[in-house]
Amino acid sequence: MTRLASRLAAPEPGWTVEADAVVVGSGIAGLTAALELRTRVPRVLLVTKDVLASGSTVWAQGGIAAALHPEDSPAAHLQDTLVAGAGLCDPRAVEVLVTEGPARVRELVARGAVFDTGADGSISLTREGGHHADRIAHAGGDATGAEISRALVAQIEAVRDDPGIEVIEHALVLDVLTGPPGPDGSPGRACGVTLHVIGEGQRDGVGAALGRAVVLATGGIGQVFRSSTNPVQATGDGIAAALRAGAVLGDIEFVQFHPTVLWLGSGVKGQLTLVSEAVRGEGALLVDTDGFRFMPDVHPMAELAPRDVVAHAIVRSMAQTGSDHVWLDARHLDAEFLRLRFPTINDRLLEHGIDMATDLVPVAPAQHYHSGGVVTDLLGRSSVPGLYAVGEVACTGVHGANRLASNSLLEGLVFATRAARHIAAQVTDGALPPLAPVARPGAEALVAAAARARVQRIASEGPGPLRSGDGLGRAMTALGAVPTDAHLRTDDGRRLAAPQVAEWETTNVHQVATVLTAAALEREESRGGHARSDHPLPVDAWQVRLDLSLSPDGTLVSRRSSPA
Repeated sequence: MTRLASRLAAPEPGWTVEADAVVVGSGIAGLTAALELRTRVPRVLLVTKDVLASGSTVWAQGGIAAALHPEDSPAAHLQDTLVAGAGLCDPRAVEVLVTEGPARVRELVARGAVFDTGADGSISLTREGGHHADRIAHAGGDATGAEISRALVAQIEAVRDDPGIEVIEHALVLDVLTGPPGPDGSPGRACGVTLHVIGEGQRDGVGAALGRAVVLATGGIGQVFRSSTNPVQATGDGIAAALRAGAVLGDIEFVQFHPTVLWLGSGVKGQLTLVSEAVRGEGALLVDTDGFRFMPDVHPMAELAPRDVVAHAIVRSMAQTGSDHVWLDARHLDAEFLRLRFPTINDRLLEHGIDMATDLVPVAPAQHYHSGGVVTDLLGRSSVPGLYAVGEVACTGVHGANRLASNSLLEGLVFATRAARHIAAQVTDGALPPLAPVARPGAEALVAAAARARVQRIASEGPGPLRSGDGLGRAMTALGAVPTDAHLRTDDGRRLAAPQVAEWETTNVHQVATVLTAAALEREESRGGHARSDHPLPVDAWQVRLDLSLSPDGTLVSRRSSPA
């Protein structure tokens, strides 16, 4: 039986700020939600862990997928998404994504985002793995996320003096505040968050941000693993906070390991350099360390197969050759084209002495994207009243077992807009009156920051790219042995963990790793981003979503539900 704490060990809030809506995160989802809410409710608070431009969006290279070409269609985009999701997508959510997506992208252009265009002035479109049409809009060649982030941050900066919006940077959200639980023990309504402002922010120490609604847009879980393409801020804070507040998590076991991440040796950790799928979309090939091109034997789409297929093929190829990487070969492509199409990737490779026009590029899979998260409906609502989740932190049902390339930015854009507009309507109708938080029962936790590398090793070796029942069982045991008692001391009275940023982040990493491992252990099949060597095939009985939540006493419970 696995038990997790319902709150972080932290000082009582020393200050309070109030708003109609509190948005946490400053990627495409958080910025879009804040901008939509600003014109619809009297007061919005936008909280971000670093500076506004530090979200995961800025690192997105490939682009944003939408059926913008006259010969493409939302129906075709829907079909490609369902195929990539391996039977676990919610078709209703995918239909929302593909039908509303083109309009949301055009609104993004109206907000100042500048995409690459052709000679006729229309947006240039390319293709990535799993897509059967050119529908990936990109900016600056391979700097799409940076351009989108720039445009949205500029919109926020333009209204920063508006009394209807406040931005707090360098703020780590600790826990979601909730009101009284329901008579049946169901979670109380979300009514704000506790947060710690890290030195450079506008307010000091731990405070409480109260709101009629809370929007989590905190991104992914990359730093749960030893190596990831995610920024260092991606410690699973939103998922952990939602879980502690009583929210249901879904598809948590489906982790996307990007096939082509620059390999620089086994000792490298933290945020790694992504070599975008778009490079393969333009014709680059994968070869093993014997020089053999292996993908045509694996999938009809070869290098453009869905990411899980490519990542698992690379893992198997590495095992067969006894290597720790494969090669990406773009040497047959025009050198000037590569430099113009992929300026960011080209520059980063050159920093390591690699010229992709003349050199083979060493690559290996690394954690990239989390398909699961906080379960939401089509309006972004979680199972906790008043708590919304958008972007990578959410499980909307769009991705299922595996995200289709470049659908993530579109998902953040579409569902953040929906959530913001629904919150605004609720505020206008008086359906979300102000609510005072109450203390949640249950244990509090704090994991020593010194344990983070240990937890990351367990996660990488347990629920990594290729899993097994034995390995996952060992991981659960190892995670259960990590001390989580906030008051644990050595014999001579020295505290092992004190409430501070590194410890709070490490506690979140530990809780997310525990839930992820438990879900991966329970799902006895291979599907999408979840690959089990002891259960190598998909099983029809497992065409369900695995939902996990905490009972009132902190016990982790799971149930199976239809993904639709």
